[in-house]
Amino acid sequence: MTVYRRIALRTALLYLLLSVVWLQLVGYLLSSFFDQSADRLRWLLINGYAWVLVSAGLIFLTRVRMSRFFGPGEHSADRERLRQAAAVFDCTREGVLVTDRNGLIVHVNRAFMAITGYGRDEVLGQRPNLFKSGRHGPDFYRDMFVALDSLGEWSGEIWNRRKSGEIYPQWQTIRVVRDDNGQVSHYVAVFSDISAIKDSEHELAHLAHHDPLTGLPNRLLFSDRTEQALASAQLHKRGCALLLVDLDHFKNINDSLGHNVGDELLKGVAERFRGLFAPGVTLARLGGDEFAVLVENCAQPGQAAVLARRILDALKEPLRLDQQSLFINASIGISLFPGDALSAGQLLRNADSALFKAKSAGRDGYALYTEELTVHAQQRVEIASELRLALQQQQLRVHYQPVYDLASSRLIGVEALVRWEHPTRGLVSPAEFIPIAERVGLIAQIDAWVMDQACRQMCRWQQAGVALSFVAVNVSSRLFAHRELYEQVAKVLHDTGLDPACLELEVTESAVMEDPEVALEQMHRLRELGVRLAIDDFGTGYSSLLRLKRLPVQKLKIDQGFVAGLPWDEDDAAIVRVIIALAHSMGMQVHAEGIEQREQAAFLLEQACELGQGYWFGRPVAAQQLDWDRAPAIA
Repeated sequence: MTVYRRIALRTALLYLLLSVVWLQLVGYLLSSFFDQSADRLRWLLINGYAWVLVSAGLIFLTRVRMSRFFGPGEHSADRERLRQAAAVFDCTREGVLVTDRNGLIVHVNRAFMAITGYGRDEVLGQRPNLFKSGRHGPDFYRDMFVALDSLGEWSGEIWNRRKSGEIYPQWQTIRVVRDDNGQVSHYVAVFSDISAIKDSEHELAHLAHHDPLTGLPNRLLFSDRTEQALASAQLHKRGCALLLVDLDHFKNINDSLGHNVGDELLKGVAERFRGLFAPGVTLARLGGDEFAVLVENCAQPGQAAVLARRILDALKEPLRLDQQSLFINASIGISLFPGDALSAGQLLRNADSALFKAKSAGRDGYALYTEELTVHAQQRVEIASELRLALQQQQLRVHYQPVYDLASSRLIGVEALVRWEHPTRGLVSPAEFIPIAERVGLIAQIDAWVMDQACRQMCRWQQAGVALSFVAVNVSSRLFAHRELYEQVAKVLHDTGLDPACLELEVTESAVMEDPEVALEQMHRLRELGVRLAIDDFGTGYSSLLRLKRLPVQKLKIDQGFVAGLPWDEDDAAIVRVIIALAHSMGMQVHAEGIEQREQAAFLLEQACELGQGYWFGRPVAAQQLDWDRAPAIA
């Protein structure tokens, strides 16, 4: 029964009661003032009651009709509002999830199913932790429920998991629903999938920090990375280099071929530059035709100069764009940290000054901020470039320095030493090109070539009847660190047919001490081949006697720095005596190098040094120039 019907019924009953009271009152008055018979009175009462009943019925019917008139309108409005709410609930693009007070899901909408991939039947009766991504720790959820308990709602970004397993970001609002008694009855969560927003944020961040044409970092990102690199370099006592690269006469291409071709050229240059750099190098486009290169852990100006030359060489090949090939050159300015600057801004300004110098010098080249370093670095890079050609064009030569038995003054062996016969400079000193070869990674290739040439020459001497006990070949630390050295030596011996006992490999003390365990393994493998082993420049490193006695070495070579002061320098004399005694105690031969005077040879002979070499015995010469008959008198 509706509220309107209840009101109508109550009104009718009240009217009936009042009518009965009124009729009784009227009957009493009539009986008092009029002398009427009882039948007459009964007739009046019966008719009065009938009238009252008929009136009450009419009033009730009227009220019912009024309730029908007003009531259905109110109900229709309520039902319409409910239908609208249901439509909004089901059609909204936001996911909606409702749980009861115990946290069990009781309702979800279509957007929820579309976003999460779950069907309604799969989640009803489940708990929302079904969707947890694992990205949030307990503190995150604890703070969420604290906010719900205290404020009645919580809003924030949360990462959840779809049915497919994909983790995605949501913006979610949870509200507490309470009943008339203030008790929690439900929780309602409304959420949006903000994956697209996140992607847009990442895209905007990328656009803000990268050049839209080439995809390289822009000036803003490059400056930030430079500051971070300098801070790290200062902390770890390292150097950095900044190279500013500007394309020569790029404006002519834009003016003659159009900006579209210019843009394609810039993209091609950027792509070519990308292939040049190892990790730890940041390439950026600062704007226009200007690129920047940040090299971390760059200790020497020569390293930056080598990289600059590599960039310039990379542009020597034409860039192919659609139906045409274009040539482009560049000028490069180099600034070094901490030598030239201590801040990112100053480093960039100095590189710009060096770039101006490079352009003023005729373009298609590079310049360092410091003029002295520029000249020195240019020379080293030129030597490195020419040294590569020297290997290809067979400009290297092997010279041999005689090694004498001090007791008998007999030539018993030779040391193979590389020389560079430059087509225009003439004979280039090893002190000039060997350090550069080590720095640019050519020394291992040179060592391998010298070993092959020395072994072949030793075979020719043996075939000619020359009685030599050994040919000594230096092994650089770079080659010695390669585990392929064993295979390389074995191949040379196999190819040349040389007896392994006739090959002596000299390894510096510092190379052995870089990684003693690897050195020990390497030496034992080489000894298995039958070759002789010697420690070169002994006394200049920091040998451990415990490790030294474990090495399968037959000879110690005294560094010429200790021989130079003999026999007058007491310190040198004492050191030489100790080295000779140490070597003999471990069953090794002693070989002194750098002997330039007879007195030095005499002192070494007195101390029981077996072998010696130096200018007093003979300078390094070509194989055909060795004097086999010379026997210098020491005593």
